[in-house]
Amino acid sequence: MIRRITFLLTILTAALTLAAQPKYEVRAVWLTTIGGIDWPHSYASSNYSIERQKDELRTILDRLQRANINTVLLQTRIRATTIYPSEYEPWDGCLSGKPGKSPGYDALKFAIDECHRRGMELHAWVVAIPVGKWNATGCARLRKRHPGLVKKIGAEGYMDPEKPQTAEYLADLCAEITGNYDVDGIHLDYIRYHETWPMKVSRRQGRANITNIVRAISHRVKSIKPWVKMSCSPIGKYKDLSRFSSYGWNAYERVCQDAQAWLRDGLMDALFPMMYFRGNQFYPFALDWSEQSYGRIVAPGLGIYFMSPGEKDWPLSDITREMLTLRHYGMGHAYFRSKFFTDNVKGIYDFAKETFNRHPALIPPMTWESTTIPATPSALSRKKHSGDVEILSWRPVDKDTTKIMYNVYCSREYPVNTDEACNLMMARLQKTSIIIPRDPSRYYAVTALDRYGNESKPLQEKHVQNTAPATKLPDGLLKCDGKTLRLPEKSNVLDASFITIETLQGHIVATRPYKGSTTDVSRLPEGMYVLRSLGRKGVSHRLGHFIIRRHITTH
Repeated sequence: MIRRITFLLTILTAALTLAAQPKYEVRAVWLTTIGGIDWPHSYASSNYSIERQKDELRTILDRLQRANINTVLLQTRIRATTIYPSEYEPWDGCLSGKPGKSPGYDALKFAIDECHRRGMELHAWVVAIPVGKWNATGCARLRKRHPGLVKKIGAEGYMDPEKPQTAEYLADLCAEITGNYDVDGIHLDYIRYHETWPMKVSRRQGRANITNIVRAISHRVKSIKPWVKMSCSPIGKYKDLSRFSSYGWNAYERVCQDAQAWLRDGLMDALFPMMYFRGNQFYPFALDWSEQSYGRIVAPGLGIYFMSPGEKDWPLSDITREMLTLRHYGMGHAYFRSKFFTDNVKGIYDFAKETFNRHPALIPPMTWESTTIPATPSALSRKKHSGDVEILSWRPVDKDTTKIMYNVYCSREYPVNTDEACNLMMARLQKTSIIIPRDPSRYYAVTALDRYGNESKPLQEKHVQNTAPATKLPDGLLKCDGKTLRLPEKSNVLDASFITIETLQGHIVATRPYKGSTTDVSRLPEGMYVLRSLGRKGVSHRLGHFIIRRHITTH
């Protein structure tokens, strides 16, 4: 029955959900580094191999950005090993190929900078309790430095949740990351008892033990940077519901995660429940997370890896229906894991990029931490740069770009409605100028954004009535009569078999062979577009901008 009801709900709400995309929504991926299964795919041992490893991450982040992902959960502490130079734990071998050896650069700092350049948050994903194989580098070193803190289950080591030193140690580690890096969040994974742990205390005391660890970490992190989001990835079902059983696999009873209480008590700002289920095991439990969110962020994790033929071969529709339902409930979503998303398994990347997340979204503000609205930027202007582009610039609110960022909105209507997601052009900019196409029919607005996600009132571009004939195109644009676009002549050195037509936000709306002197654009909506070449190796170059205009409009 619940499946039938959910299916009907999905059908009835899908059109509305997709048409009116939310301005605020967490869209996240888990980017795994253990064994390099998401990244990296090569080892760093020289300047050349370091750059190759960095380029691998840049390529992944570029694809995530084009799909309007705004949150990257990057595995930072792996198994008592790290991807940054730590005072407490050795380097993981995923970067250099040798556990304990530096790759020659700080991978965490690099990843943070690259995410911030793309307007995305980076949360340091910390695997809390498991510390790897008993005699592996990380576990062995931790056992030597802290005798009695690690217990053996099978061939693996686990930090003991019942020892106060575990809370102190993990709090120190998370404080190190928070204090030394410009992270946007600390994301705790496996913050729970192992399911086969030989518990000698009550489940109630077990939950208290895990909560004590969470509290110690949260208080340390917030004392350093209160805007850093505390989150975790609990088991996908909190507990049995009145009508639906978890069949013995839930956060509250089985592994002692009182995650909903962590939201209620302010120890967590966000939850990413691992909801790798379908049907009755997904929908009622997702609604439960939504109803018990206490105004905080909940972005359930979706098991997109189950769509792989090598796993359970789920159809794409199982995941897309879940995404539609989460949006209907006002929740975000997270993909496990990055490679299945960027590899476009069963078309999930295309669905997200072209349909579900057509427009960027901001991360919901942490109003439970701060409601102070930042000052509005000033002196918004645009000046001719060269050819068919201009520079849009504004005066900063604060010179410290780690405190204040900027959102840019664009519309053909004046004033620009900054409440509409479709008008959000760029988010979380750490600079005060951007290059834009020359287009007198478009208007811009800029807002300031603080680290809590609070947004200022918009600074609107000064409204200047365009008195030029509506049929005259700005200089430098490619010629287009509304039906046919004239293509620039392809040079002999340009390796390009195709062209792509993109919106100003970077969404590809058409791909065509790069042949002849024209291409048909009669089915595309009116608007401003970017024409790009596409080579055999995926290399793309901007060829110019053009406007599709079929009737005269006035403002």
